[in-house]
Amino acid sequence: MNFNERIENLFQEYERQRSSLTEMQQKMREISVSATSPRREVTVTVGQNGVLTDVTFPTGAYKRLTPAELTAVIMQTYADAKEQALQRAAELLAPVLPEGMDAQALVRGTAGAETFLPAEPRMATSVREFLGMARADR
Repeated sequence: MNFNERIENLFQEYERQRSSLTEMQQKMREISVSATSPRREVTVTVGQNGVLTDVTFPTGAYKRLTPAELTAVIMQTYADAKEQALQRAAELLAPVLPEGMDAQALVRGTAGAETFLPAEPRMATSVREFLGMARADR
């Protein structure tokens, strides 16, 4: 493959990745997860990153709870919904991340500096081949 063909392929790959990223961003914005407590006292809805968007009481079951019990049920249901939203976000993000990046750690904010700035720069296989660089084993 000559130089011009390689450059053209790199640009095509860039456009494919850019389009994929745009689609992923839209899907991330659309994340909405609801969780209902086991006894149906409360339903909690969260959006991307677990941001609380709604709390409803689908039945009158919540009326039998003390304020402390209701608080505990709401908080646990919120935690369940948030976990589901983070899982969904990680599933959407994983396919567009470079090899070796942990989508779960990224969406949870627990990724270390090595995730963003690894010892060896990440680059596409085609770029490595063009530069005559072998892939380092990790």
